[in-house]
Amino acid sequence: QVQLAESGGGLVQAGGSLRLSCAASGIRFSAADVGWYRQAPGKERELVATITSGGSTNLADSVKGRFIISRDNRKSTMFLQMNSLRPEDTAVYYCNANRRIGTGFIVFDYWGQGTQVTVSS
Repeated sequence: QVQLAESGGGLVQAGGSLRLSCAASGIRFSAADVGWYRQAPGKERELVATITSGGSTNLADSVKGRFIISRDNRKSTMFLQMNSLRPEDTAVYYCNANRRIGTGFIVFDYWGQGTQVTVSS
């Protein structure tokens, strides 16, 4: 059974920090591209940061210089260190793990249940 379990969300004041974790089970984590997405009330889900199986990272412009994405393949866990948090970072944060071959074949694509991050002004 595949499970992606997020943790680390909560309430923090603007300027503060949080560290999100996503623990995966039931998949070959080291072969997966993984990432964090977020969805604020009334808005579309958006990409926050991704890290490939090879370790290449991509961050949304809005979080560059503030957030850091990392992974520990030995523990099948991904992290998002969030610093200098702003009220506009308030959202439900979801982790994703996927593996694709070529341009069209999806081996797997899984989502976690989400963790709430609330930044007060």
